[in-house]
Amino acid sequence: MLKRTARAILLDGPDDAGPGELIVIKRTKPGREPYWITPGGGVEPGTDRTVMEALHREVDEELGAKVADVVPAFVDTVQDPEETPGGVKVQHFFVCRLVSMDPTRRHGPEVEEPCGEYEIVRLPFTPEGVTSVEVVPPALRAYLAANIEGVRALLASDLG
Repeated sequence: MLKRTARAILLDGPDDAGPGELIVIKRTKPGREPYWITPGGGVEPGTDRTVMEALHREVDEELGAKVADVVPAFVDTVQDPEETPGGVKVQHFFVCRLVSMDPTRRHGPEVEEPCGEYEIVRLPFTPEGVTSVEVVPPALRAYLAANIEGVRALLASDLG
């Protein structure tokens, strides 16, 4: 069985003052070491018509945020026996720009029935910032650390 997810490589900035920031969620679950994930989640059949629609819904639920300039950036495919025995999870990562964020608007299962804590964190969008915490999946962490300028270039006005 195939499970698809949509996740945001969510950037705020950059500007003349610095490299910009990557917005992630620090997940702390009972009995586990903390880890940091990009906002997003599963494509819900019957709710989401497209992966992109799932991305916008998830960002709104988890951050109370709106995004723009959404561009496909990275795909990670993993065996997913935890959620789907014998299944595969395909995670679609989209680089996007933060338009607005109001954490008081957060809603959905992560807020209403949390399993642990969900803390919004801003990391400097630099190799050092991305590798300063345990960003998961590891393939995304490695991709981002090696491709900061390339990811920023996906949001360039002349990309077309």
